[in-house]
Amino acid sequence: MSQPHVSLFFRALQGGGAERIIANLARGLVERGYGVDLVLTRAEGIYLADLPPRVRVIALQEIPPLYGGFQSHHSSSSLGNLLRLGHYLQQERPLVLLGATHFINEVAIVAKHLARVPTKVWVAEHTTLSLESQGVEQTSSRYAPTTARWLYPWADGIIAVSQGVAQDLATLIHLPPSRIQVIYNPVLTPELYAAAQAEPHHPWLAQGQDPPVPVILGVGRFVAQKDFATLIRAVAQVRQRRSARLILMGGGRQQAALQALAHDLGIAQDVAILDFVANPYALMARSAVFVQSSRWEGLPTVLIEALALGLPIVATDCPSGAREILRDGRYGTLVPIGRADAMARAIEAALGWQGAAPALPESWLQQFQLETAVQRYSEVLGLP
Repeated sequence: MSQPHVSLFFRALQGGGAERIIANLARGLVERGYGVDLVLTRAEGIYLADLPPRVRVIALQEIPPLYGGFQSHHSSSSLGNLLRLGHYLQQERPLVLLGATHFINEVAIVAKHLARVPTKVWVAEHTTLSLESQGVEQTSSRYAPTTARWLYPWADGIIAVSQGVAQDLATLIHLPPSRIQVIYNPVLTPELYAAAQAEPHHPWLAQGQDPPVPVILGVGRFVAQKDFATLIRAVAQVRQRRSARLILMGGGRQQAALQALAHDLGIAQDVAILDFVANPYALMARSAVFVQSSRWEGLPTVLIEALALGLPIVATDCPSGAREILRDGRYGTLVPIGRADAMARAIEAALGWQGAAPALPESWLQQFQLETAVQRYSEVLGLP
């Protein structure tokens, strides 16, 4: 294979919004004729099957480390990944290496300098880092702002997935905003709309219910960031005044706690808490309201998907992304973070729309389409 135009560096392609974005971007770039390597710390995950054959998948753990005599005891450790990525860069010398997510980005920056190659390293920040570093459970994340201040200025370029992420990052690492390019994620594809036509395979959303009970939907990992506890409390308030059901999809460490909360509030029989679903779009397209209850985001993929599928939307006005996606509340209702009462009132209002979301011009969705994002990436990265 000839020298790749661009190498995308990521962890693995397990289920999740960032993982789907990386798979979409790889596909979009090869469809434009670029040579693309997808370099993964672990070559596994459901989205691997969606990649076109022309995307070359590189399993980092199978590459010998830079300075061959050194062997890390843990091939998946940060040091092991760093040395193996350095060896890959020396061997393949892509024109551009694009990292995605924080610690992956830092490994990419250091690996380039260790390998002493002319490859341009760009880093993409997908979250509001100031809040992410304080809100997640991993102790190592507390150091993310400091390491970003040290290392991000050494990148050849920085990309943020929303204006809010860009502003947060510029303030956090003391860089002028002009150093950061904003590119919205490639979320909307023809396959998404096709998948939405499938049978949802859930009894609450099956056709022919009489009378139908409206389903409120939340999608995301069951972690503190998503704050599904507030959504469950809001639905409990809604059900004091009208019938409704709640489906949560995503899986994660808080699943048992969320189930216990629904039980304590007396609504467990009308709350379905599901693990990862391969095709969430079929359920999404038939739900009555989509709710994002997050405490922070970057550019929430599922919010864009729900908007494109025509759902009425309620979202917390969290940093960052929701306000940009919903055009300052024009295309959905923004509510305060952690306020179950405000969320409940907004959900009830949305249920009263009888499934008719505010009018949304197709031109607004275009900025989140695969073709638009790939064009922007090719321009910003300087691809030939």
